[in-house]
Amino acid sequence: MKFVDAHVHLSDEEYAACIEEIMAEAKNSNVVALVSNSMDLKTSIGNLKLAEKYPDTVYVAFGIHPWSLNTLAEDELQQTLEWISKQRQNKNLVAIGEIGLDSKYMKIWDKQMRAFDSMLHLAEDLDLPVIIHSRGTATQIVDMLPSFKLKKVLLHWFSNPISALSKALKIGCYVSEGAPTVCSNDIRDVVKRVPLTNLLTETDGPVRFFKSPFNGKRTTPAIIPTVVKAMAEIKATDAGEVAEQITKNFENFFGVKLNLTN
Repeated sequence: MKFVDAHVHLSDEEYAACIEEIMAEAKNSNVVALVSNSMDLKTSIGNLKLAEKYPDTVYVAFGIHPWSLNTLAEDELQQTLEWISKQRQNKNLVAIGEIGLDSKYMKIWDKQMRAFDSMLHLAEDLDLPVIIHSRGTATQIVDMLPSFKLKKVLLHWFSNPISALSKALKIGCYVSEGAPTVCSNDIRDVVKRVPLTNLLTETDGPVRFFKSPFNGKRTTPAIIPTVVKAMAEIKATDAGEVAEQITKNFENFFGVKLNLTN
């Protein structure tokens, strides 16, 4: 079986000292492709370097995470938009992400809305999919999406509400889930409801999960086979079928062709 990680943060500082080990573990676990998501301009540049170091395995999504807006310099949004635009011909660039809205940071809500709107328009301009963070804001985001001509939309780590999930699926969104698929009833319910053809696997590494079997260990792409096994149990089907379909979904969503023969 071959596996993919549609949402990881390889340029996170927590990975910096052990990136070669992480990539070796991914390879040994048959994880054949990763999309490393960005938080800001610095991590976007870091992700680009990793994609160049690990060609045909690491792909990149550039963008500004809503959390980063708390400390974003006044002109950094514009700088980031311009920098991403200059990368439009880069074959490693497969999406705009991680972008979105977060209800935890209402004090900077206007700033979040401006950045999100700018990033969605950039995705339109570059004809790229988007990877969206939607904590506490999924309903509002799903209602916004039809106003944009977006190539494809991935709702990363979608958890609630189910009403927003139904709307998202009707307009063709994809959903990615990771470690909580093993141990969260809410996430398992989401996985059950999402058609296999709209599902992707992720880690969101290096985030940590404290329930068994993860027990607080740093998340890496090597956990993807465990996630696929859990998805297969939920879908009452073979893990090989799930892995194969999710790999096809990855190729379709990101517009890449993976080497699956090695």
